[in-house]
Amino acid sequence: MMEDHRSCLDLAQQLHAVEKAISQAKKILIQDHIDHCLEDAVGELNDERRRTIDEFKEITKYL
Repeated sequence: MMEDHRSCLDLAQQLHAVEKAISQAKKILIQDHIDHCLEDAVGELNDERRRTIDEFKEITKYL
């Protein structure tokens, strides 16, 4: 886009979209890790542990 001499606004919008996409990918990766790796390591979860894991997953949205 820079080589094509696109406007600064176009560039800023495109960069913003890329940043959001990367951020979303990071959140998905963390959620997937919690779902598969962490829970596999901990083993079967009772209700209290399930709530703790679910709360941890929820708070990762703010990373």
